[in-house]
Amino acid sequence: MNTAESSDATLELGWFKSSYSGAEGGDCIEVAAAVDGVHIRDSKARSGPVLTVAPQAWAGFVGLAADQTI
Repeated sequence: MNTAESSDATLELGWFKSSYSGAEGGDCIEVAAAVDGVHIRDSKARSGPVLTVAPQAWAGFVGLAADQTI
């Protein structure tokens, strides 16, 4: 896992938000998949810190989240 301020490289990635985020913004994250890992950032602070995790770690997180009842 790595955290760093956004760089030009991460700003140019294809970021996306969940369809559950809605149009109002709110407490959302954006995710971008790249060769070096999966990048995660706060949608309200796009030039702020970016968390980077291995693709396997992201897949594990999504798998666990999908099993939870909301």
